[in-house]
Order: sequence, then structure tokens, then C-alpha cells
Amino acid sequence: MFAIDYQILIASVLLFVGILSSKLSPRLGLPLLVVFLLVGMFAGEDGLGLSFDNAGVAHALGTLALAMILFDGGLQTSFSSIKLVWKPASILATLGVAITAGVTGFAAAHILGVPPMVGFLIGAIVGSTDAAAVFSILRNAGVYLSPRLKATLEIESASNDPMAIFLTVGILELLTHQMEPGWDLAMLFAMQMGIGTLVGLSIGWLAVKLINRITLGAPGLYPVLVAVCGFLTFGVSASLGGSGFLATFIAGVFIGNSRFVLKRATFMFHDGLAWMSQIGMFVMLGLLVNPKSLLDVWAEGLLIAAVLIFVARPLAVAPFMVMAGFNKREIGLLSWVGLRGSVPIILAIFPLLFDIPQAYLIFNVVFFVVLISATLQGSSLPWMARKLKLLESAPVTPSATLEISSLGDVNADIVQYTLGDKAKAVNRTLGELALPEGAVVAMITRGDAVFPPRGSTMLLPGDHIFILIRPGLKPFVDNIFSHIQGLEKAHFSRSELVIKGVAKMSEISHAYNLDFPLPEDEMELTLNEFLKKNLGNTLSEGQALSRDFGLFEIKHVRNGYAMAVQFRPTV
Repeated sequence: MFAIDYQILIASVLLFVGILSSKLSPRLGLPLLVVFLLVGMFAGEDGLGLSFDNAGVAHALGTLALAMILFDGGLQTSFSSIKLVWKPASILATLGVAITAGVTGFAAAHILGVPPMVGFLIGAIVGSTDAAAVFSILRNAGVYLSPRLKATLEIESASNDPMAIFLTVGILELLTHQMEPGWDLAMLFAMQMGIGTLVGLSIGWLAVKLINRITLGAPGLYPVLVAVCGFLTFGVSASLGGSGFLATFIAGVFIGNSRFVLKRATFMFHDGLAWMSQIGMFVMLGLLVNPKSLLDVWAEGLLIAAVLIFVARPLAVAPFMVMAGFNKREIGLLSWVGLRGSVPIILAIFPLLFDIPQAYLIFNVVFFVVLISATLQGSSLPWMARKLKLLESAPVTPSATLEISSLGDVNADIVQYTLGDKAKAVNRTLGELALPEGAVVAMITRGDAVFPPRGSTMLLPGDHIFILIRPGLKPFVDNIFSHIQGLEKAHFSRSELVIKGVAKMSEISHAYNLDFPLPEDEMELTLNEFLKKNLGNTLSEGQALSRDFGLFEIKHVRNGYAMAVQFRPTV
């Protein structure tokens, strides 16, 4: 038996156990990362006896896994979420990390009796929150927060790693006299952030263009190509002196918010890769630590964790979030959700690579702090959100875009909606919905029954509706079927809303949040009848009717009947 055969067996068994152990996470009340770390520790030298102490390999594999996790996080982050919270999230990801590192580092130096720079190194290493842990809890543990609060936590955790990495590398180079404080440190910061941003945007844009134009031999290669673009982004940015992690996240955001071939299949592929990366990375890091050595620093680690959780994080969050308009309860939760995870443990390997005298002390302290933070804050997050009265009811499943298996850029989407009680379509027939031209209901499922759509079909809460629509019409269709309703007049100028002439004025008003100031009898007229009443019985294409509340323009006429009419409201 070759050595690699045994290593593959061990790795697969650990991954298998890690996957199955995820079922224990809700029962034990522990975040998944803690469960995976415990699996690795149990399999290590003090458990089953597996030996792994190669810091270089751990750093390489951890970096690879973290890049994959951040890339997947970027793919699933919408521009709308970033637009909603980019200011508070970016402040927390930069100044927030620096303040956390400074306060924690000052305390660590005094608690451990080490030089101030070594203390600040520990503070920098534990300065960032963990994207994998935050995503896992907020997206998979049934914790439902307001969109603004949830987006702030997710985007902060996904974008604050570059700052922590910059601080860690900068302090290490100062400690080893490879860099002087001042100008050299400022240049390092500018290069890390500037190059990382430019490379991420550039390769993200090029990747979308390439994926949509190239024809590969097999559909399964497209998700792989996207993954390769993510790793390429990391490599190019890091090679040029930029932050590979920042570049990878930005490229993921750009790609994820663009239209490209086999997008849905790509998301599923990368979600699986991200999960495998999380499990593998945490189990490996659990193997790397010696549990007995943690007992030597438990008192100091507990004090440092207390400072981090109860002093440093609140000080870094509260002043800025007050200015951002968050209330006291929201600030309390933002202060509490400062989960530490994989990044601090991977960064704690850096001092080992730089041969810092206190390297093993730093690694053990950081590992202990991460265990305390993840266990205490992660397991108590639902309780804390409930105490602060910030938990919201579980939303109805939002619309999901399904895959059209074509190798071309198909200008249409199949969108699935699950009807909630408050959807405009509920308790109405399909014929009463005033759907726009370019939106066709393809199928309806109710329980175990699947039936074709008819105009007389009454829609009920819980129904699953499958609709073929042009992408530009999605906001209009969302407004009818989704639990998220908030159609703005700007959508009418960005996309052409063409309505069938058979739709009643009252149905159009209800479907698109339009308050037509019309008498009751006119509201019950069809659009075709309304136009004939105002323009005469002879209708022709191009005719327009202007009223105070908007403009109707006839797009298609058949046998004197207005089949399709564009509507633009008065802004």
C-alpha cells in the first residue's frame, strides 16, 4: 500500500465524519466550525493518534480553502445587499478590525507578559470575524434578521479578512525588521487593497465575458471554469502584491451578479466546494493543535477572549453604528456577532512560518480564543437575537431562478415562486393577475399535485408557480408573486412593461401598486375597453393616451383589438 493510499483513506474518513457530524450541530447548540474542529482534535495525537504538525501544508491548504469560501460568499452576495449596507460594513471591515486588534492586543501584551508588538500581533490575528461561521448561522440555522442587519453582518465578515491579514503581515515584518513603520506600512496597505480591488474587478469582468462567449466540450466544465477564474484572481492579485482574498471576494460578487451560462448549476457546484473546504479546513486545523497545550494557556486565553468579546468588539462597533443609524438593540447584536473562526487560526500559523520566538504560544492562545468565541457567541446568537427582540418570522421561500440548460446566452429565466399569505396573487385566478407580456406561467404544483395553468385556476398560499420571464420583467413579476413587494416607479423607466389588453384596470392597479384615480365603473373596464372609450373604437398601433397618472401606448392591434399596451407612470 502506497503512502498516498492511506492518506486518501484517512482524509475521506475525516471528511465523512465531518459531514455526518453536522447533524449534531443543532442538537448540541454548537456552530458547525466548532463541531468540525472537535472532530479534528478527537482524531489527533491525543485522540485517535493521527499526527499532523506541518505548518506549511496547513497554511497552503487553509489558504486554498479560505479562498474558495470567500469566492462562494461573493457569488451569493447581491449588489442590492452591498448597496444597502456598504458604508457601515466597510467601516467595520477596516476601522472596526483595527480598533478590535488594538484593544485586544494591548490587553494580550499585559495578560501574557509579552512585548507590546507581540501582543498587537495577537490582536491583529483575531481581529476579523469569520465569514464561514456567520454565513452558516445566518443562512442555515434558522436565524432571521432584518435585511439591513443581516446584510451588514454577512458583508462585514466576508470583507474584513484582508484588513486582518494586512495587519498581521505588517506587524510580522516589523518584528522581523523586514519593514520600517510609516511609509513602508502605508505602501503595503495601499498595494494590498488597491491591487486586490482592481484585479478582482478586472478578472471578474473578463470571466463573465469569456464564459458567455466560449463553447466548451461539456456543460460540466462551465462551473469548473468559474472556480478556476476565482483561484486565478487570487493568484494574480497575490503575485502583484495585492490581497488575494479581497480580489477573490470582489470577483465572486461581480460574477455572481452577472448573467452567464449555467449560472444555477455553477452556484450549486461552488456551494458544495465551499462546504467541502470548510469541513476539510476546520478538521485539518483541529488536527494541527495539541489539546494538552491548550490547558497551559486556558486562563490567559479566557481573559483575552473576554476582552475581545465584551470590550474590544463593542468599542469597535458602537460609535460607528450609531452614526450609521442603527438602534441600540441592533448595535447590541452587531457587537455580539463577532464570531472568530478559520482566518485567525490560519493567521496564527504565520508566526510559525516567520520563526517568531513566541510562535507556539501565539498559536495556542489564538486557537483557544477562537474556540471560546465560536462556542459562546455562535451558540447564543439565536438567544441573543430573541432577547433583543430582533428575530423576525421565517420568510416564505423567495423566488428562485432555475436553470435553462443551453450553451448560449438565453434571454429568459424560469423563476419559481412559493406563494405566501401576503402575495398579491393569492386567492386570485391566473386570469386576474394582469401579467406582463413576456411572462408565461408554465406549471403549478400544490402538494403532490401538478397541473397545467389555466385562466380560471385559483392560486392558494403554498402553491409553487413556475414562470418563464424575460429578465427585465422580474421586478414586476416579483411584485405579484413574491412576499417581497416594493415596486418603484424607476422600474418602469428601466424596463418596458407591456400589458395584455384583456386585463382590467383594477387588476393592473392591484398588480403593480398603481393608484389609478378613476371612477369605479372605469376601473372595471378592460384595458382595451378603457382605450376605446378614450380614443374611439378604431385603435391602431402607436396610438397613445396620456392621463395625469401615466401614458398608455398601443404596441399591438389585431382585428381592432388592443392586444398589448405599454404603460409608463408619471414620475
